[in-house]
Amino acid sequence: MARLIALGMLAGFAGASVPAIAADLPVAPEPVDYVRICDAYGSRFYYIPGTDTCLRVRGRLRTEFRVRNFGEAENAWGERDSDGYQWRSRGYLYLDARTETSFGTLRGFIELYMQQTNDRAGFSIDNAYIQWGGFTAGLTNSNFDFFTGYAYNAQIESYSDQSLNQIAYTYAFGNGFNATVAVEDRSDRQASIGLNGSTLGYGGTRMPDLIGVLGISQGWGEAQVMGALHQVYPNAAFNGQTGRSEDELGFAVGAGVEINFGGLAQGGSIALQGVYTDGASAYGSTGWNDLITDAVWDGNSTETTRTWNVFGGVSLDLTNTIELNVEGGYHNVDAATSAYDFTQWSVTSNLVWEPVPGFIMGPEIQYRDLDFDAASGLEDTQQIFGAFRMQRSF
Repeated sequence: MARLIALGMLAGFAGASVPAIAADLPVAPEPVDYVRICDAYGSRFYYIPGTDTCLRVRGRLRTEFRVRNFGEAENAWGERDSDGYQWRSRGYLYLDARTETSFGTLRGFIELYMQQTNDRAGFSIDNAYIQWGGFTAGLTNSNFDFFTGYAYNAQIESYSDQSLNQIAYTYAFGNGFNATVAVEDRSDRQASIGLNGSTLGYGGTRMPDLIGVLGISQGWGEAQVMGALHQVYPNAAFNGQTGRSEDELGFAVGAGVEINFGGLAQGGSIALQGVYTDGASAYGSTGWNDLITDAVWDGNSTETTRTWNVFGGVSLDLTNTIELNVEGGYHNVDAATSAYDFTQWSVTSNLVWEPVPGFIMGPEIQYRDLDFDAASGLEDTQQIFGAFRMQRSF
């Protein structure tokens, strides 16, 4: 009898469990939100799943062996404790996100890299900005800078090439014409202040730089005229030694043109730019030696330094895979006292081979000549640098 009762209970449990098992059967999966191509902004953009924002992710790897100055003076190879070579590797990451709005495209762009030079490692952000309509806000290239070189410029730059925090507005007139006004951080544009043969620094930031640009970009190339206002603000040490507190307003004006051409090998481009500065020397070049000043104390007052800067270059595609670049610049510095006067000229050339798309390699050599005024007490110098670079972009 007990056996019959037990069997009946088991049968009851089994019958009761049937609906639960049926309820646990797999159901049809939710539709998958696959990544979709976004062709509104060019190639390699895709929609971030679940949004109407398009994203492009890019990368770059670079390694270069850099031979430091082996010219006749200030020779890094002649000083036992100086590095005769630098081996530098970088890894870049680029993120470009864009969304259409009723006020125009909303864009966020980030460019950052990690770097190892010999035994020293570092991290840097080259670009981090927002664009909306005609506005740009954040860290990006200065609106003043136009020609920023054809060569690698691994060690010397004979022109201005700065990334700065800024807010700018660009208005497009049509047919390639545009105008830009901008407020840019002053910090990376500060040269020294000269006093009694030595150089002193700037005081704290007070007034950002003001920039104005008119430009054109068409099929033949592009051109630009630009101007900048820059506050010369000596530090407390300068004011303490002179017994005066004299701030100056410096300025820079310039113009440049780059023209595309054909009919020679595979074609190329040629660029020329001129810049005059008065109290804003860093707008002429970021490759100055340590003597460059924005202003000098002449014994009675603070007088701004004036510079003339002319530079340009030629980029020529010799074949479908080989490119030759040559560029150079001349700079003349005229300060209030001759101890701070000098001239500089430089030339750089490289040969770039691209055996497969996105992969380049080649050598570069750079030469710079510095001629100082006798009153400076410095010897004229000739400097030579070399480099070999390999770079993969994807």
